Amino acid sequence: MYTLKKSLGQHFLKDENICKQIVGSLPVEKGMQVLEVGPGAGAITKYLLEIPDIHFKAVELDAEKVQYLEKTFPAIQGKLILDSFLETPVPYEGQFSVIGNFPYNISTQIMFRILDWREQVPVVVGMFQKEVAVRIAAKEGNKDYGILSVFLQRFYDIEFLFEVQEDAFNPPPKVKSGVIRLTRLDAPLAVKSEKKFTLLVKTAFGQRRKQLRNPLKGFFDKEYLQQPIFTKRAEELTVADFVALSEHML
Repeated sequence: MYTLKKSLGQHFLKDENICKQIVGSLPVEKGMQVLEVGPGAGAITKYLLEIPDIHFKAVELDAEKVQYLEKTFPAIQGKLILDSFLETPVPYEGQFSVIGNFPYNISTQIMFRILDWREQVPVVVGMFQKEVAVRIAAKEGNKDYGILSVFLQRFYDIEFLFEVQEDAFNPPPKVKSGVIRLTRLDAPLAVKSEKKFTLLVKTAFGQRRKQLRNPLKGFFDKEYLQQPIFTKRAEELTVADFVALSEHML
């Protein structure tokens, strides 16, 4: 058997229908490469291993879980990476999809790691704490729309697929969960300077209740600050608006 480790944010899925739904949300093509993040006790791993004609790997930080998985699912031999997802090297050459019941305490860091790998990751299916999932998928004009929404939606189309209740887990978390799917855009929005774009978005949302003219006044010349867009608040701007603004920064 195995032990649950609170330090690793472990809440294991026990609802088989939810497990099947998550795996069923991943588009599958013959020969594709798939990486599962944090397989834990193998709730969705066992269904991933049943998919024919794919190349599968899983990265797991907990050595005890790796031993458990190898004993319980012989088909996983040679496919497990004992490492932190946040530190492991890119596990494949070429394109690979990512799936997982992501540890909630590092789920935002996981998404930034995937952003680093975006050239190789066309699809992500992940379960998050519901409020994080909602935030990632939120569109402009919504109070949940923020820094993470903008950074991810510059490269991915994001769908909130379904909610997961607390009793689907052992032990039950104190929050609801949500499953989302990210599909890489055919034409991501390019910027001249990643550094300026990042600074712009973080500064704008740092004072999200104020009109943009106030927090951003040091980034643009006085004449350009008279543009009507600066009377808006950060959450009213589309991703494309932020990209366009970043081109005019000092």
